[in-house]
Amino acid sequence: METIVTGNGTEVKFGQGLPTVIIAERINPTGRKSLAEELKEGKLDIVREDARKQTEAGGHIIDINVGAVSVDEVDMLPRAVEAVMEQSNQPLCFDSANPEALKAALKAYPYKALINSVNGEEKSMNGLLPVVAESGSAVICLTMDENGIPDSVEKRLEIAERIIARTSSLGIKMEDLVFDALVMTNSTNTEFANIMIETQRRLVVEYGVSTTGGYSNVSYGMPNRDLINIQFISMGIINGLTAPITDPLVPGLIEAMKAADFLAGRDPYGMNFISSYRK
Repeated sequence: METIVTGNGTEVKFGQGLPTVIIAERINPTGRKSLAEELKEGKLDIVREDARKQTEAGGHIIDINVGAVSVDEVDMLPRAVEAVMEQSNQPLCFDSANPEALKAALKAYPYKALINSVNGEEKSMNGLLPVVAESGSAVICLTMDENGIPDSVEKRLEIAERIIARTSSLGIKMEDLVFDALVMTNSTNTEFANIMIETQRRLVVEYGVSTTGGYSNVSYGMPNRDLINIQFISMGIINGLTAPITDPLVPGLIEAMKAADFLAGRDPYGMNFISSYRK
């Protein structure tokens, strides 16, 4: 299966066996006071700058999150979409749990988007999946529900099965589902990374789906976070990761991903790696 999203004259494909793509994460006010303040003031200068820099760095899909205190997402998300399209032709990912904000963003975007995200909670599926079905978008599916994030592989897989059943009933294609096995902070529980990797591996073996995750979450509270994140993404690629949500500006990240693709058999004869090395 290939998951396909589009931008202005661009098409990005990802899935099992294909080269790994980056969902660029920087346009997110969480933990970024300067961006949060700009969004409150209705400004989009940082959004434009992040869109340009991430595209130049090699981001394949640009994630947009405007969820900050006192920010009206219904108004601001489509404005941010338009601002990003001024700077980048790459496909966009709309990062919101607000169905009305997503509808407004989709009206401003004449291409096939990725929606981030739905989970196994009834409220989430009822509110967001009709928007996905109507728009023909792809969607990130979180393996959590109203009870939170399960602490076992089997429970996360049960939630994935529930989401698959619901999306199937709405006519949403499997290739448009991108599963997130949920990366958690490993310094708080040394099994979190293993649980996530095994859940992701099982999703790939049993369903063949595309996969994603906020891979930088794993390193909170640790020194040299970039090193940990790069290593974890490489581990993820070997275990079925197709589109991590990460920062393409991190030094060494893209080179490590291309090396992992080669070793995972996603880059026949290492041609992508060699081409990147020559540059």
